[in-house]
This record gives sequence, structure tokens and C-alpha cells, in this order.
Amino acid sequence: MKQIPRHQEIVELVMKQGYVSTEELVERFNVSPQTIRRDLNELADANKIRRYHGGATTPLSSENTSYNTRKSLHFSEKDLIAANLVKHIPDGASLFIDIGTTPEAVARALCLQHKQFRLDFGILGISGIDNDGSLLDFDYHKVRVKQAIIENSRRVFLAVDHSKFGRNAMVKLGNISQVDALFTDMSPPEHILSIINEHQIRVEVTTSSDMDE
Repeated sequence: MKQIPRHQEIVELVMKQGYVSTEELVERFNVSPQTIRRDLNELADANKIRRYHGGATTPLSSENTSYNTRKSLHFSEKDLIAANLVKHIPDGASLFIDIGTTPEAVARALCLQHKQFRLDFGILGISGIDNDGSLLDFDYHKVRVKQAIIENSRRVFLAVDHSKFGRNAMVKLGNISQVDALFTDMSPPEHILSIINEHQIRVEVTTSSDMDE
């Protein structure tokens, strides 16, 4: 494949997946690692991707796109997920609430439906769940917070919309086996669902029709 078409395809892969490794690109295009590294450097210089050791992400993926942009994506789905999740939080429960647009929706729903809560439950939001069940994010600093939530909570609830399934991100923060319940708006893909079932993780799928009933 010539350089320009290859560059275009690399950009499309990065935008679709969020992160691609050099090894993946070498195998995909059947070229040398040096060629891929040169491609990535040129694309990064043109601000079409963001270069990282071992691969590349979208230009703003270290921030996982702007907060306001993420907040507008799948807005109604996040509210549905949040409304269902808080039904499983008893009054007086203690909470760790993660940073992110979906946890923010959970916090809003908690304020509407609960009068007081204390730190038995950890409510987690992430950037992606890969095909091996790894929980992924883009920010090393936020990962430490999420890991602390998992380690210090008696029960961990993961709230994600369907766009996070199979999505790649740079930093692994844990595995879905560390989660007690998954709240989402669409059933996970079969390969992720099999891991969930293997670890007997509760799955709560909420759609708009469920909330209308």
C-alpha cells in the first residue's frame, strides 16, 4: 500500500478505535516497524493523531476528547443507565463516585432519588472494555483514582454506555472480574458477555422502553 492511502487508513483506525499499537499496524500493512513509526511521526506532526510510545491515539485522546463533547455523546443512554443504577443503592449507603460523564449522571440521579448516603459502594466509569475484559482508560492519573475506588469499595458498580464495549484506550486499570455489577444500555458483545458470565457479574441493561413502562 502506498504511503498516502496507508496514512488515511491509519487515521481512520485511530479515530475508530481510540488507540492503535505499532505492532498492530505493522501486521495490518505488512511493513517494517520503522515505516510505521515514520508514518506515525508524520501524522502526529500534521496533528492528525497523537503519538505515544508503542502506538498512537486521537489528537485529544490523552484527555479522551473534551468533557463537554463527551457529555453530549449518548446523553440519554447515560441518564437511563444512571436512573437504573441508583435503584440498587440503598439510602444511607456510602459511596465513592468516579470522575466522568456517566458517573456525573449517576450523581444527578442520586440527588433526585436519595436523601443521604455514606462509602460502601464504588461507582465507576471507564473509557473502554476490551475483548479480554480489561477495563481501560486514557489518563494515568484518573486510573489511580479508579483503582483506589475498586480496592476500597465493598461493591463496585460499573456504568458504561454501549460505545465502550470493545473500545481501546491506553491504560489498563483492572479487569471486569473486579466488578460486582455492570449497568449499561445495550447487551455486551458475546465475547465480553462470556467473561461476565464466567465471573457471575450482574448485568443490568436499561433501554428507553424500560423506563417508559
